[in-house]
Amino acid sequence: MSDDIQSITMPKWGLAMEEGTVVAWLAEEGSRVEAGQEILEIETTKITNVFEAPAVGVLRRRVTGEGETVSVGALLGLLAEADLPEADLDGFIARFDADFAVKAAEAEATAPEPEAVSAGGLNLNFLRMGPRGGLPLVLIHGFGGDLNNWLFNQSALAENHDVVALDLPGHGRSSKAVGDGDLAALAAVFGDFLDALDIDRAHLVGHSMGGALALLYAMQHPQRVSVLTLLAPAGLAPEVNLDFIEGFIAAGRRKEMRAVLELLVADPAMISRDKVNYVLKYKRLDGVDQALRSLADGLFTEGRQKTLDPAGLAGIALPVSVIWGEADRILPVAQADGLPDRVELHRLAGVGHMPHMEAAAEVNRIIVASLG
Repeated sequence: MSDDIQSITMPKWGLAMEEGTVVAWLAEEGSRVEAGQEILEIETTKITNVFEAPAVGVLRRRVTGEGETVSVGALLGLLAEADLPEADLDGFIARFDADFAVKAAEAEATAPEPEAVSAGGLNLNFLRMGPRGGLPLVLIHGFGGDLNNWLFNQSALAENHDVVALDLPGHGRSSKAVGDGDLAALAAVFGDFLDALDIDRAHLVGHSMGGALALLYAMQHPQRVSVLTLLAPAGLAPEVNLDFIEGFIAAGRRKEMRAVLELLVADPAMISRDKVNYVLKYKRLDGVDQALRSLADGLFTEGRQKTLDPAGLAGIALPVSVIWGEADRILPVAQADGLPDRVELHRLAGVGHMPHMEAAAEVNRIIVASLG
């Protein structure tokens, strides 16, 4: 392939993604784009999101048109300088198409699969990606989520790091028993999970309830945590949108669930019909309703969330980064105002409660930078 041409290909967001649909091109052919500029809107079976330009260049070809559905890795467009002959672009496309089928088969054969491990008397589902060696990154989802919440992050981070995403008790494919349903019970099982994977020390990345869990575990076991990255973490202040929590537990129909899930994001268009169906399918599993109810009762009381000891966060000596969407409708971004000065705070404009999905590229950059 020519070094003068940069391919734009259908990304793989999450293990289950096999294809995506080009909803809209956000850049015109012939226009110059910068690395990181949003140039495409792509819809998958889980969510709709934007795709950023991988490099600087002129968008010479939009190979896949709006409304077309293509496989992961398929050619979407080409970046090259304006003076590069059209024949060179034609040759690049021909060679790419010839190689694509072979590479797709190889990628399918080597794709990682979720595993299960016994921890704390429970079966916990997890997915591990990336090169072994060094300190692993462990991704911890929030209430009602699962390891697929990291579909825009794990693959990207795993290019250079050992990355583990798990289904917490009561979620995904893990056992549905949650004990007392409080953070202490989850933290105990989480420690057993790290032991089961022989992880002595890790960089923890936690979202919402998972952020509170990561924070509590770092307070309890600072020697086992190298860096903390918290995304809209729970447990910092009493205020919480319980309409989301109770609505998520109660919703049994598509219309009800869509309204609840739309609270998570700044742009409701991100919530696809398939995403709604996916969550409803999870909620119909045996034990899920009881698990969610137990967690809600353990984490919230009298319309407010239980909070962690502020002195515990202040006493943590390891590096801490906090990422919060300014349009968060579940946990107000103002809860970040009282954080210790040494905490690195990133407030993201136009982003709701799911920054790792709504602003994935920026969040990934922050996580990598936090590793030093």
